[in-house]
Amino acid sequence: MDLDALTAARREEWARLDELSRTRHLSGAEIDELVSRYRAASADLADAKTSAGRSVQGDHISTMLARARLRLTGAPENVLRQIPRFFVLQLPAALYRVRWATLAIALAFVAVGTVVALWVSRDPALVASLGSRAQLEQYAQNEFTEYYSENPAAVFAGTVWTNNAWIAAQCVLFGVTGIWPVMVLVQNAVGVGTAAAVMTAFDRTDVFVLYILPHGLLELTCIFVAGAAGLQIFWAWVAPGPRRRGDALAAAGRSLATIAIGLVLVLGVAGLIEGFVTAQPWPWPLKIGIGAAALGLFVFYMVVVGRRAQRLGETGDLTEYEAGTPTLVAG
Repeated sequence: MDLDALTAARREEWARLDELSRTRHLSGAEIDELVSRYRAASADLADAKTSAGRSVQGDHISTMLARARLRLTGAPENVLRQIPRFFVLQLPAALYRVRWATLAIALAFVAVGTVVALWVSRDPALVASLGSRAQLEQYAQNEFTEYYSENPAAVFAGTVWTNNAWIAAQCVLFGVTGIWPVMVLVQNAVGVGTAAAVMTAFDRTDVFVLYILPHGLLELTCIFVAGAAGLQIFWAWVAPGPRRRGDALAAAGRSLATIAIGLVLVLGVAGLIEGFVTAQPWPWPLKIGIGAAALGLFVFYMVVVGRRAQRLGETGDLTEYEAGTPTLVAG
């Protein structure tokens, strides 16, 4: 094959292909034309490689075909453009999905913690089993409050942030087991109830409540949300509905794993409150008000923004382009 003759014969067709592949907006007819010219140029490239191997003309055709192929198949969305969609649509939609489960877990957590606190604090034998009276009194009078100020505020905030973020991530990512989120929630409820019981035994209940509320309102809510997300992933595996079990689990995992990312950021705010607000010598109404305001903003984002995102068709899952075309099912 004479490559020069091929180039002369196809030059205008290749130029048109290149023009179409560079055009930002194509009509339906232009897309059809692009596909046709792409196929014709692919055949020209095959002939050129078969007869002459690698050549300047072949490289030129390959470059045009690569651009045309990218135009036809699309390209991943710019990451910077995905960030607004994540925070405005995906994350709030995922949080909205677990709102009722979060409320149920919160009520169960408070119930368990209250039962433990009342049960232990009213039984001197159970209180004594936690340690010597001197040790418990030292904890109630000093150690409980000193915990919030014994380290620099920035170090303390960073420590509690990473610890709580890790706990929340475990609840979500290991939620498929169905056991891990429950274990984490029960352990934390019993721990909070036990601490409250010790403080109550030494008439320091008010101190316990005042030191827990500023950061605990948002911090514990995040743990409840993480537990709810993890259990919903588990439920998608147990009761997949009309979809295949693997498909249901994959969809739930993709959509609800976004919650783990979001909670890392929210728990960072809770860590800042715990490190820079809880131990401050400020009026308690101010400190608790800061914690309540942070919780209010989170609930607004979860419920109001989340409901809006859901009405726009968001579930928190990836787009079809990112996740792949789903399998159609009946029902």
